[in-house]
Amino acid sequence: MSTARLRIGEILVRAGLVTSEQVDEALALQGQKGGRLGEVLIGLKRIDDTDLAEALARQLGLPFAADLAGQDIDSDLVSLVPIAFAKRFGLVPLTRDVTGVKLAVTDPLDLGAIDQVAKLVGGRPRLLVTSPRALLELVNRTYDVGGDSARDMIEDLDIESLDTLAHELEEPEDLLDADSEAPIIRLLNTLMAQAVKERASDIHIEPFERDLVVRFRIDGILHDVLRPPKRIQSSITSRAKIMAGLNIAEKRLPQDGRIRIKIGGKDIDIRMSVIPVAHGERIVMRLLDKATVVLDLEQLGLLEDHRNTMERLIHRPNGILLVTGPTGSGKTTTLYAGITRINSVDKNIITVEDPIEYQLRGIGQIQVHPKIGLSFASGLRSILRQDPDVILVGEIRDLETAEIAIQASLTGHLVFSTLHTNDAPGAVTRLVDMGVEAFLVASSLLGVLAQRLVRVICPQCKKPYQPTETELKELGVKEAELRDGVLWKGAGCNACMRTGYKGRTGIYELFVVDDAVRDAILGRGDTATVRRAAIASGMITLRADGARKVLAGITTVEEIIRVTQDVM
Repeated sequence: MSTARLRIGEILVRAGLVTSEQVDEALALQGQKGGRLGEVLIGLKRIDDTDLAEALARQLGLPFAADLAGQDIDSDLVSLVPIAFAKRFGLVPLTRDVTGVKLAVTDPLDLGAIDQVAKLVGGRPRLLVTSPRALLELVNRTYDVGGDSARDMIEDLDIESLDTLAHELEEPEDLLDADSEAPIIRLLNTLMAQAVKERASDIHIEPFERDLVVRFRIDGILHDVLRPPKRIQSSITSRAKIMAGLNIAEKRLPQDGRIRIKIGGKDIDIRMSVIPVAHGERIVMRLLDKATVVLDLEQLGLLEDHRNTMERLIHRPNGILLVTGPTGSGKTTTLYAGITRINSVDKNIITVEDPIEYQLRGIGQIQVHPKIGLSFASGLRSILRQDPDVILVGEIRDLETAEIAIQASLTGHLVFSTLHTNDAPGAVTRLVDMGVEAFLVASSLLGVLAQRLVRVICPQCKKPYQPTETELKELGVKEAELRDGVLWKGAGCNACMRTGYKGRTGIYELFVVDDAVRDAILGRGDTATVRRAAIASGMITLRADGARKVLAGITTVEEIIRVTQDVM
């Protein structure tokens, strides 16, 4: 029987995405509430919308593309379809030729919307089915804020009216739909839209004596993007404060706020910090894209051996699992991925965090408020009265928090937390230095995952090269280990801003407490002693894991050396 004649449930079963029993469950629910079977399965969390789109493509015999990054796009054709229509119906025209018009669609069964676009742009529709996320990314790339960049907008500003304009409160529903806002509002909106488009994690607005500098942090590295006139500094600051709900009259004290906006169909949560400096107020905005947060262990960069060990540890009934690394190394994301993997209706999971970076469905999350006495320690005490199965503590900062977390783990709870140490074995020494008894550490600690984020080689300009002996020596690999005698690097292109890198992944050091390591801890050994015991038990170091990713063509020698300078 051909795939095209199969029902959607049969296709999903054959693909191993659902079982026959799950399809029967969904069919029963469909009979009660109506709707499409695929949508019912998504509602039951059996599949996601990407799985459904691919299954529909197979059913209808249409091509499917999980990623539209390499597709040719006719910008004149795109401009004929309003952005609101493209986002609502998941449909964007790509190119047109004598055979018809090529349309990227998320739902090939929405014939009304397909026919409407085909008539609008002219031509017989030829469908390319894609995932909703890929189509939103395409919308982000092809539709821009009035076609202007932040740099272009500086030239159009009317300085005399800026202070008044900065106080206007009206927000567009979606920043990409804004085309007639006041200049300062448009400038700030454009900066945020451009930051999201270029995958920036932070926006820095920094005042100096004679100028104002705007920088984006992309893949962990800061890049200059704009130098607006010094005279509009106060207007930009005032507008940013208004958006974050801060006091625009207070210029002497630091302030923290939050902005929630939508850009290109994505919900963006922005944490904003304002501090007074010598030449004005310095602003840093941390962009949190809820749609792109990675909450899956497979996507974090854990290789199979590390992933299998982590799976085993996070399914233990009790004990402590720690994640260590410097600020910005992805510790919280890893913890979120871990608790998301084990989250189910039969588990009570509660977290205490500072701040809550992402809200997780089905999990109770507490925000720390030191000013009113809600610290990690007091929050943890309260959590223990809520009958939890799994507890996440944002960070173990002091002896009190450490002792409560350890007692919780010894009384039948699984505890996740973070520590600031350079490597995984160093977490043991840190806990003992805080004042925790070594026997408590040895009996409660399951394992420690140390991690760093490294930039990934840009796939668009990736090319092989012959490494030097020095590079191989620094990496700790032999020439015989190279695939085809080469390593890889990025030449630099428009897609990666000429850096040779696009995106980031993790490198890891997973330290599991077994009998040999436990003996080293009980012997009050220093970090080096515990580290030797861990390596003897099979621990792969951060640099060694980095070397594996260099050999696999994921990242470069320079990146691994850069992020592992502080470890052995």
